[in-house]
Amino acid sequence: MAESAPTRLLTVGAVVRALADEFPDVTISKVRFLEAEGLVTPSRTASGYRKFTDGDVERLRYVLRAQRDRFWPLRVIKDNLDALDRGLTLATGHGGRPAAPDLPPDPDVPQASELAVRATLRLTPAELAEATGLAPSAVADLVTHGLLRPGSDGLHDEADLAVAHAAAGLAGYGVEPRHLRGFRAAADREVGLVEQVVGARRGQDATYSAAEVAHLCLRLHAALVRGGLAEGH
Repeated sequence: MAESAPTRLLTVGAVVRALADEFPDVTISKVRFLEAEGLVTPSRTASGYRKFTDGDVERLRYVLRAQRDRFWPLRVIKDNLDALDRGLTLATGHGGRPAAPDLPPDPDVPQASELAVRATLRLTPAELAEATGLAPSAVADLVTHGLLRPGSDGLHDEADLAVAHAAAGLAGYGVEPRHLRGFRAAADREVGLVEQVVGARRGQDATYSAAEVAHLCLRLHAALVRGGLAEGH
């Protein structure tokens, strides 16, 4: 396994030289003043010499640009740096101030367009068991506990296939079908909410409205689970 490159450490003089092309008036005294104001916190050697990282240089560059281009006082700059340290990002349309980042689509949450598509796959219980590695008795248990819902013809659709795959993965951790009944109850409640929100709409408009509301419910569910896991660590 390759070792990561060591962090480059710079003296205060090297920092001034790195900034000089854009800020020819910057001096060692200026850098030390910004350090004293808490805008940058370089490490120090045992003998007391300041050592700056490339990240410190970029932080100083942000401070100097804010002073030159926006005439911000140090208090405002410090607040913005604190926001950047807390994960906010620089974005257009916010006057140069950090803002919450735009979250990319969650790859694990189906989009509304996917949810609106009607399933065409039809599998026998034996085919479902073979596709997921579950024993036929495990498939039957999942039906008994309401996780799988075969149609009136006894066949399983794509949703059942996805449920069975997840159940098979959880079985490897000792999770049995009876432990999963709460998931069905929660899903039914979410479906009930979707139907309540969509209300009396009919036809194609209702299909896509329901899919969009369902997508948002799934996003909420995923965010709550991730947040709960983060709180536990």
